[in-house]
Amino acid sequence: MLVAILSDIHGNIEALDAVWLDMAPLQVERVVCLGDVVGYGPDPEEAVISVRERGVLCCMGNHELGIVNASERAWFNSTAQKGLGLTASLLSSASLLYMASLPRFICLAGARFVHGFPPDDVTTYLFHVGDDELQAWFDRGEALTFVGHTHELGLVGWNGTEVSRRDLVRENFALDGSPCIVNAGSVGQPRDGNNSAKYLIWNTQTGLVEVRFVPYDIERTVAKIHARGFPEYYATRLR
Repeated sequence: MLVAILSDIHGNIEALDAVWLDMAPLQVERVVCLGDVVGYGPDPEEAVISVRERGVLCCMGNHELGIVNASERAWFNSTAQKGLGLTASLLSSASLLYMASLPRFICLAGARFVHGFPPDDVTTYLFHVGDDELQAWFDRGEALTFVGHTHELGLVGWNGTEVSRRDLVRENFALDGSPCIVNAGSVGQPRDGNNSAKYLIWNTQTGLVEVRFVPYDIERTVAKIHARGFPEYYATRLR
């Protein structure tokens, strides 16, 4: 089975539409989103509708949590809080109900999918987790976890003795069955020095993971960020 893994779409419909076009000829059977469909970008409603219409399995991100639970907004800085409020105003009641229903993690084909850190944390960044905590997770016996949240591609592995970490680029790599955490990067706001939308294709039979980079019309998204009153920083981060 081919599984497409998306994360951190962040209301960027141009990036998401480009990913759908890129994915169309690949015979993908399931799509999983690791959360943060909304936030930062100017088209949150359109992004939620697009994900729902395609039957994407989606878990909750910190931005969904911050929108559906106002008490969680204290976690965000002042700029992000302003963006959350504007995002919430652009969402329909149906989309708000959908986001409130999202699970904190998904298990599929022997893998766990979570926004921040397993088993179900939506706010912890993978790069903030120390080796001892990683080892404790790997010792639980789950071999494969996919996470988002950092907007950066990465791979953390465990060989039974030590933790290894490396960045991912546009590449194919094979999962060998040893415990690991794969960071899927971001569709809508990459922070790895390359502004293309990023997503993964995982072949559950062979263990092969493909990292795909997809260009899109950034300036169209930027123009909408300006027109809809989102913070300028959100436009700058896309370029």
